[in-house]
Amino acid sequence: MRQVQPGDTVKVHYTGKLDDGTIFDSTIDREPFEIKIGSGLSAPGFEMRMTGMAVGDKRSFSVPPDEGFGLRDAKFIEKLDRANFPEDLKLEVGKQLQVPHADGGELRATVTELDDTTVTLDANHPLAGKILHFDVEIIEIL
Repeated sequence: MRQVQPGDTVKVHYTGKLDDGTIFDSTIDREPFEIKIGSGLSAPGFEMRMTGMAVGDKRSFSVPPDEGFGLRDAKFIEKLDRANFPEDLKLEVGKQLQVPHADGGELRATVTELDDTTVTLDANHPLAGKILHFDVEIIEIL
């Protein structure tokens, strides 16, 4: 039976949970997730832990932060003057914004603190610093 190897494209169903059992994503009620193993388009630990699995195999595994979405990095947290934001922009803690990046692209940042004069933005990935727990089933190896 063929087993998943780096470079293979696979379709999988998965449920991702945090330490407290909170589900952060799942494909159970939608189409399977398609990923090329080793492509780096998802967490590397997620991709590589499917190596050796075959169609129909189910596996549960955990991915530490350094193999997931990285560790939280203080350089991605910035306190800005509220005057830098349009007056009509409704700011609230938890709101996600697209902000310009020095390389010309954009980053997604979350408002984490807010007062009358400042806005604190955190551009770390929301799952950075967290251990990710997955239940995975290989649906197809393409």
